Amino acid sequence: MLRFIRSFSFVCLLMAMSCMAQGPPVLDTDGNPVTRGVEYYVNPGITDVAGGLTLVARNGSCPSYVGQVPIGRGSIQGLPVIFTPRNPEETIITETTRFTVAFSASSTCVQNTTWGIGEEDPETRRRLIVIGGEPAFFDIGSNQAPGPYTFGWCPECNRPPPCPRPRCGIAGILEQNGTRFVTIDGPAFPFIFTRA
Repeated sequence: MLRFIRSFSFVCLLMAMSCMAQGPPVLDTDGNPVTRGVEYYVNPGITDVAGGLTLVARNGSCPSYVGQVPIGRGSIQGLPVIFTPRNPEETIITETTRFTVAFSASSTCVQNTTWGIGEEDPETRRRLIVIGGEPAFFDIGSNQAPGPYTFGWCPECNRPPPCPRPRCGIAGILEQNGTRFVTIDGPAFPFIFTRA
């Protein structure tokens, strides 16, 4: 009996350590964990600034940038997104999960709607979040539970150590000519997730 109790205690300890290493789950507005493959609207965590995330154009280009729906233009819900954890065995998005984000919609210009990091804008020195390029792995963080949350990104080192110090970032908003773009160079902007 003592051997069983020790074994059971050891298993419980391993499970607790595993949960702590994963971090707390990211919760949607209903209090449920954000899950792989489920569609969510990404809405601002503060009110009266703009709507949910969608595809936007810049300088007459195709709508290949991630931005916010302006207030006053019909539905402000935006387009749903799907989170896909890098680890194929993960189903719940936690605050330590690395994942890709893709709009669950098609674009008139490009087929791939997975988010990536664009080149630095020489005028603003900020990097816009784009679609149609190299997919980027993001993470989600929060200062309080449940949310609002922030998107973070850090480049991966694809060469032998030592790697150069990366230029990581937190998602923020850049307004240009009335269009609100999501950048990866803050200041941090809060978001919440509503199941579609």
